[in-house]
Amino acid sequence: MNKYFLLILAIFGFSFQAFTKDGYDIKVKFTDASDSLVYLCHYYGKHTTVFKDDSAHLSSNGEARFKSDKKIIGGIYMLLFADKSMSMELMLQNGDNFSMEVAKANIYKTAKFNGATENIDFYDYQLYLVDYGKAFQKLESDLSNAKTKADTTLLRDRMKVKGKELSDYRRAYIAKKPNNFLSKIFNAVEEPEIPTELPTLPNGKKDSSYPRIFYKTHYWDKFDLHDDRLIYSPLYERKLDDYMSKLVVPVPDSVIKECDSLLKVTDGHQEMFKYTLWYLTRWTETSKVMGLDEAFVYLVENYYMRGKATWVDSTQLAKYIERAGKIAPNMIGKPAMDMRMLDTTAKNIIPLSSVKAKYTVVIFWSPTCGHCQKEMPQFDSLYHAVLKKYDVKIYAVEADNETEKWKKFINEHNLGEGWIHVHDPNRTTNFRSFYDVYSTPTMFLLDENKIIRGKRIDHKNLPGLIEWLEKKKSDNNTKK
Repeated sequence: MNKYFLLILAIFGFSFQAFTKDGYDIKVKFTDASDSLVYLCHYYGKHTTVFKDDSAHLSSNGEARFKSDKKIIGGIYMLLFADKSMSMELMLQNGDNFSMEVAKANIYKTAKFNGATENIDFYDYQLYLVDYGKAFQKLESDLSNAKTKADTTLLRDRMKVKGKELSDYRRAYIAKKPNNFLSKIFNAVEEPEIPTELPTLPNGKKDSSYPRIFYKTHYWDKFDLHDDRLIYSPLYERKLDDYMSKLVVPVPDSVIKECDSLLKVTDGHQEMFKYTLWYLTRWTETSKVMGLDEAFVYLVENYYMRGKATWVDSTQLAKYIERAGKIAPNMIGKPAMDMRMLDTTAKNIIPLSSVKAKYTVVIFWSPTCGHCQKEMPQFDSLYHAVLKKYDVKIYAVEADNETEKWKKFINEHNLGEGWIHVHDPNRTTNFRSFYDVYSTPTMFLLDENKIIRGKRIDHKNLPGLIEWLEKKKSDNNTKK
């Protein structure tokens, strides 16, 4: 009897799971709003942008219904009034069916939910945060007005205790309901706790680098990179920003390694992988750190060109490939593409490879470019003050075929010693493509073997780069 009962229970249990409805059914009632269009939106990786999923019109008594049979990912969604007068966050999971009543004028204190929904817990937490925030702001205000060192110490200790209170609230909830999505959210915002005791190095000193290494190593421990619902929240991009900008060493090899690591973990989880690759692509392409465009090229060649970005259409894919193709020939560490340019007389050809110098600065500029008009004289002053002693030559390419204005500018500003002025009036060298010259001035630093050692630099940071290269050479020679 018991055996058959368990069998029937198992069958029905399976059936209930198998036939759970996709989508959502949400009944809302605003006690102080009516005749308004309201959107159901979702976040996507960050808090500054939301996407519309559905809309409903509040009736004369403030009621509306959002209903869909289409499967959703779930996450933190939002009710947004069309006039943007109010927004209200909701936790929404696939298959949710609940109702709610709320006053637009005081969301946190009036929100009431009926049905199986985590929003009951979510809004208990929101209400807790309102009181918590007021208490913490009071401590911050008292700290800024503290008159004595003792008061400052006391208030800082109180702030630490208050901070622990919030952490304890979240951890208690996780312990009680570990499988809830709200627990995933709480884990996602948890910071690694760095041990207060530093390990001792073999030389007997304390390892001061340990806190940073520990923090980086455990940064992603509680953020579930396998759960696509966390993309539909405002958390992930901030987390990525802090990690890539503050914890990853900003050199191509390190960045590429971290990109591969994140993409490997998220692979197989469509939205998480998609957002991660999109973010890393944008971050490496637009980085102001010299040389990180190498990581962008790596991502294009190893992910986009190998068919791993299945959501990208052919037009966007072609743009990525084209951009990577323009960057690849002029990455740091690559041999500079030779150019055979004419001098100011248009009679003599001066190849870039013929320049004999310890360092060669290649500048693409135009006499009609406002920035160039300021930069070129400053560069000349820098040459005489600093660069000359390092055996630097300036291979200056006129980029816009302004021949007469070019010659006039050179003469008026006496750009003579150290300068090699060339141009390509017949456009035979394809320099814009090889050196990715889309604006002026564009500058590269080459070593004595014409290997690219710096790119997109200006007169301010060039001396520091040369000094660093010189020190690196000296250190290498000492090791030998």
